[in-house]
Amino acid sequence: MASIGDDIQTRWWDLERKLMDRFGKKPDLESILFLIGLQETGFVQEKISKEQKQDLMHVAICSILMSSGFYLIEGKDGDGWPHFKQLKNLPVMDLIEQEIFLKDHVLLYFDNNQF
Repeated sequence: MASIGDDIQTRWWDLERKLMDRFGKKPDLESILFLIGLQETGFVQEKISKEQKQDLMHVAICSILMSSGFYLIEGKDGDGWPHFKQLKNLPVMDLIEQEIFLKDHVLLYFDNNQF
């Protein structure tokens, strides 16, 4: 009997393979969130600070969770960075549930953006 997690895992492996083909190395969840943050902000800089990386990942998480109504984009600041409003609280989850939850939303993001 297959579970929902099995379907997500299969689709996740497929996404990892596509990204590996494109970038030459296997990405983890954090790397994929970082890429989504770059995509959403258009941020390009040779050296990215730890704080900027965290900001990019925050943008990614807000962006991927918009599809489930957790966040709404309020606008962009003077530097073109999006700002979000949290519309509802995230469910309480353990680490494994959080990872599945985020992976599911990452997959939805890539489906919605025709990757």
